[in-house]
Amino acid sequence: MSLKPYIRLMRFDKPIGALLLYWPTLQAILISTREHPSWRILIGFTLGTWLMRSAGCVANDMADQRFDAHVKRTADRPLANGTLRRRQAFPLLLALLASSACLLLLYDQRTAQWAIPAVLLAMSYPFMKRWTHFPQIVLGAAFSWSIPMAFAAAGQQPGAIAFSLFFLSLLWVVAYDTEYAMVDRDDDLRIGVRSTAILFGHADILIIVMLQMVYLTGMVVLAWFIHMNFLFDLLMPVVAFLFILQYRMIRGREREQCFKAFLANNRIGMVMTTAVFLGLIPF
Repeated sequence: MSLKPYIRLMRFDKPIGALLLYWPTLQAILISTREHPSWRILIGFTLGTWLMRSAGCVANDMADQRFDAHVKRTADRPLANGTLRRRQAFPLLLALLASSACLLLLYDQRTAQWAIPAVLLAMSYPFMKRWTHFPQIVLGAAFSWSIPMAFAAAGQQPGAIAFSLFFLSLLWVVAYDTEYAMVDRDDDLRIGVRSTAILFGHADILIIVMLQMVYLTGMVVLAWFIHMNFLFDLLMPVVAFLFILQYRMIRGREREQCFKAFLANNRIGMVMTTAVFLGLIPF
């Protein structure tokens, strides 16, 4: 059988999710090591990001196979359209999780212990949309859990700095995943799937903007607290401008524009990570 369906199942053809997961991870690595990460941390967390994101995609599609078939954006996914069966996807999921677990051998037992919640969050996320209107918060926690893990791998006990960065990352994820959920809102209402886009209703855009403002302000305060230099602050107007562009995309609540706004968060992550890197340069 062709490998193409498996590549699509793992979203290797759409790396945006892995990138959005990687940017906060890299920020945590830079901050926890003061820009001097070991190869074990840098390579291990880079590979772990891609493997766990892929595992999350496979688990999500296995759980949502019937739902995806009724949603315009997801109807052509390999499990939804019948190209692959669950019995073919399950060994791939196990292989991805096992590969991720092997990477933990690079670190101490404490780091491995911090990895357990990451797996639980990633595997439980697909079911949250059935039980709660807050699957985006669970995704935010799953996408941000690599932050305390990075601090633990660097030999630090995750504390106020790590969890401040975790919380701010979570808010950013909720904002952009709500934009993502706005794309499917009509389909989700029809099939009974829940999301923050549905919960927020007509306040969706206002709440997204507020989350982005808190994220940006919080990152500035955190940078001040850990004594980053002025180069960090110089890039914050760029982040603010990119958020304004997103607002202009989503204000009409059109599917295509909401999806473009979601994709545009890759630029946010890239600029913010660059700002962290520059802000940690000693003068």
